[in-house]
Amino acid sequence: MDTREIINPQKIDFLLAKSTCNGANRVDGKKVSDILARAKTATGLELEEVAALIAAAPEFYSEILITAEELRNRIYGNRIVLFAPLYWSNFCANRCHYCAFRVENKTNKRVRLTLEEVQKETFALLDMGHKRTLIESGEHPRLNTMDYLTDVIRTIYSVVNSKGSRIRRVNVNIAATTVENYRCLARAEIGTYNLFQETYHRPTYETAHPYGTLKGDYERQLFAMNRAIEGGLQDLGLGVLYGLYDWRFEVMAVISHAKYLDRTFGIGPHTISVPRICSTEGVDFTPPYPVSDDDFLKLIAIIRLSVPYTGMVISTRETPEIRLKAFKAGISQTSAGSKTSPGAYSMKAGSLNQFNLHDNRTLDEVTYELLRNGLIPSHCTACECMNRMGTGFLPLAKSGEIKDYCFPNSLLTLKEYLRDYASEQTRKLGEQIIEQSLGGLFPKHRQIVEEWLKRLDKGDTTYLYL
Repeated sequence: MDTREIINPQKIDFLLAKSTCNGANRVDGKKVSDILARAKTATGLELEEVAALIAAAPEFYSEILITAEELRNRIYGNRIVLFAPLYWSNFCANRCHYCAFRVENKTNKRVRLTLEEVQKETFALLDMGHKRTLIESGEHPRLNTMDYLTDVIRTIYSVVNSKGSRIRRVNVNIAATTVENYRCLARAEIGTYNLFQETYHRPTYETAHPYGTLKGDYERQLFAMNRAIEGGLQDLGLGVLYGLYDWRFEVMAVISHAKYLDRTFGIGPHTISVPRICSTEGVDFTPPYPVSDDDFLKLIAIIRLSVPYTGMVISTRETPEIRLKAFKAGISQTSAGSKTSPGAYSMKAGSLNQFNLHDNRTLDEVTYELLRNGLIPSHCTACECMNRMGTGFLPLAKSGEIKDYCFPNSLLTLKEYLRDYASEQTRKLGEQIIEQSLGGLFPKHRQIVEEWLKRLDKGDTTYLYL
């Protein structure tokens, strides 16, 4: 298969060059305004339009971000889905220049959690109030096998804490693999399968991921989502590690990949993540293409306008201040209370972290800030239960109907969190906001939600998804 079916670097370079001349904008203001007007229709943007927004004059910066926020609210409402990563192994056979897990890093011990330790980590996440997790590991053919990974997934799903809470959605971030291994993940009933290309610029990819390692194969990485779909996975998460190459190229490329998946399989990405390179223990790596805060927020907004149906994810790599601005610019999912080493939630002595965090607040602190800023913290996991995955999710997301289901569910899961895990300050504010939000529901949905809120008040832990 030709890689240009997914990403055509020559076309991307041509469109970016067409929009600029020696770094100066060549896109007139009327064209930018017309593109933003079209973006509001929530039908997405073509690559030429994306290039024009990338090159838009500084006076359009605020309008791009405001339009993206309007579109996010129209598709997903004002809710932010919360999760936390669970690292189960930091053994890795790769030599990625930017990653603490690279095999040459000898600064701290390597750990692969036992299944008993996975249970402890899961209890720790549940006792914070989390209902979904993203499990992560390094790539090690002998230690981090698919059989062990599926045991980890089954173990997480099996844990129930003293309040009757369980992890309802296990998303998975593992290295590119085979169709048969993806079939194993599908049978394990995972949520979203995440795999970041890291960089779509092939020369940069091959420099950052040395030849001879598993991850050193650019095409193995690029075509992994094709194999995942063949293996029966439908919820897919794309991403770029910003800082490895020019963000303008990377944004065009990840949007190209999203369009390819939608066009070829009818399954656009469920999520697109936007991590920036962070410093990390034992690795001396300076991003060759650092992304400023303003450009970071702009690229988030442009992706939201270009692929309006996708969930967008930001992690605790970013500071609280940037994260709050990013929520406004188009982000709909975020990690909170995160740790990035195996065993870090339940053991005092953590092992090697994958990267350093810039937001160390608790889940409750993040929840309170969201509420205070007019956003609804959500622990909803209805998509799997109601078959809103892949081809079942995309039509609802593209039409904006998904909000009519997600928003009521977000109120119910917020209520669960407030009842069982929130501080008094968070609980009081959350209860007020739930009450205020009921008026925005369809009458039939409001009746159901009010009934279930009362049942939750009485300690009924069974749960209804809309």
